Amino acid sequence: MQGQVTWVNGVTFIGESGSGNSVVMEGGQKNNGIRPMEMILLGVGGCASYDVVGILEKTRQDVVSCHVELKGHRPDAVPAPFEKIEMEFVVRGRDIKEKHVAKAVELSAEKYCSASIMLGKAGVEIVHSYRIEEV
Repeated sequence: MQGQVTWVNGVTFIGESGSGNSVVMEGGQKNNGIRPMEMILLGVGGCASYDVVGILEKTRQDVVSCHVELKGHRPDAVPAPFEKIEMEFVVRGRDIKEKHVAKAVELSAEKYCSASIMLGKAGVEIVHSYRIEEV
């Protein structure tokens, strides 16, 4: 995996991935892009969501939509690493079996999501929960 981050001006940077995708990052002063710590939070959510949806599809659940609500807790100090991340998966669908959602979230948390497992090993408390909404 490779990437490059290039300074544009002020506190604005462009991150380019080895796969050819790019994202604007900004330090928060002008709100012209995603802050780097927000990218980490979104990366964890994306990694875990990929797992959860994939596992639910394999168990043939009729999922209409899925999103994860994220809350990152950081100290009011410098540096300000994440101390805790709360992830609540919201799975919408028809006749979704709770046992399948619980297992999908558990497998992501304990076996598949490299991002959350890495942060957990670094001492970040990761809390997983889920909610099922029938449509």
